[in-house]
Amino acid sequence: MDAPWDLTVVHTADLGPRRLREVRFLLDDAFAGDVDDTDLDHALGGLHVLAHRDGRLAGHAALVQRHLVAGDRPLRAGYVEAVAVAPGERRRGLGAALTGVVEDLAGRAHEATFLGASDEGARLYRSRGWRVWSGPTGVMTPEGVRATPDDDGGVHVHDPAGALDVTARLLCDWRCGDVW
Repeated sequence: MDAPWDLTVVHTADLGPRRLREVRFLLDDAFAGDVDDTDLDHALGGLHVLAHRDGRLAGHAALVQRHLVAGDRPLRAGYVEAVAVAPGERRRGLGAALTGVVEDLAGRAHEATFLGASDEGARLYRSRGWRVWSGPTGVMTPEGVRATPDDDGGVHVHDPAGALDVTARLLCDWRCGDVW
């Protein structure tokens, strides 16, 4: 059976103002308004997987590039942002479909793929082979490295070869809003 959604991949440069507004409205709907402009900003500058059903945006996931350091190893990493499924589309496989496209794209362009997951989202990612980063997390700020203990255990990695030591310290680049 064919998936009921039309999945397309679009670069941020080709989204246009109307589709960008649709993504923002979807994020607001999916997260009950618990998003802000930085959450959308973090999803810009890369690829967007859009899922439409009957001409309506039903789901979204973005893949952007970030510079991370795992232990002492700098990584050109894919980072998944703004994964959202419309409330009426949940528990039908759309989150897995979006994640599958992102995993394929990231696997062709990045050394590993990372994301910060909610408790609900974490179940999906673990079922797809993502591993919890169990080492300490931190951020490289203009003032130096700062620990992010509230994010420990919430970052997940997809590296199918299992080459990364998930017990090492993981640092991300600095940005406004939530750094992870």
